[in-house]
Order: sequence, then C-alpha cells, then structure tokens
Amino acid sequence: MLLVVDVLVRFLQIYLLLLTIRILLGWFPNVDWYRQPFAALMQISDPYLNLFRGIIPPVGGLDFSPMLAFLLLSFAQRALIQVAPALLSLA
Repeated sequence: MLLVVDVLVRFLQIYLLLLTIRILLGWFPNVDWYRQPFAALMQISDPYLNLFRGIIPPVGGLDFSPMLAFLLLSFAQRALIQVAPALLSLA
C-alpha cells in the first residue's frame, strides 16, 4: 500500500511540474505548440486544464483557471500524503 501511495505522490509531483512548465511557456507567444516537445506537453496538460477553463472567465485578458487547477492538484497531493498513514494503520 505504501508503494501505491508513493507512486501516486510522485506522479502528482511530476504532473504539477509539467503544469508549471506549461503555464510558464504560455506566457511566451513565440512558442510553437505544434513542435515537439511542446506538443507532447500540451497533450498531457491541456485535458486537465480545460476542465477549469470554463469555471473562471478570463479577467483583463489573463486566464486564472490554471491557478485553480494547480491548487486543486496540489491539495489532492497533500491530502494523499496526510491520509496515507491512516490508511496504512487500517491495513
């Protein structure tokens, strides 16, 4: 069980890093999203980010929905870390 929790936490850490890179690269208009590795990054991150794009409308041309997506994923990671010891004590 500990291995499963550790793998999930590591996966979330990597995904949060990929989201951070995706969000930062979005500020550069000259990034060609149809070339590798940018296309792969977009394919990995955009399905999750698209879930939040309709929730918070852009304000002044800035899209704050990635912030909500990032915070929710970060919260899920921390919750998993906090709940893991309790789950292990039940096993």
